[in-house]
Amino acid sequence: MFTWVMQNLSTIIISSILLIAIILVIVYIIKKKQSGGCIGCNKNGGCESCQYNFKNITK
Repeated sequence: MFTWVMQNLSTIIISSILLIAIILVIVYIIKKKQSGGCIGCNKNGGCESCQYNFKNITK
């Protein structure tokens, strides 16, 4: 078992780093959505539910 871990240590480390990055992104998106923010909005009124949507501003 120890030899298998040593042979695959680089794969285990890289996979762990990627998993942590994915978890951090998911947590960021969930917190942003719960606070009412837009995800990926460039604030030019392009997204339908955005507070910066020109349709919502003119109402």
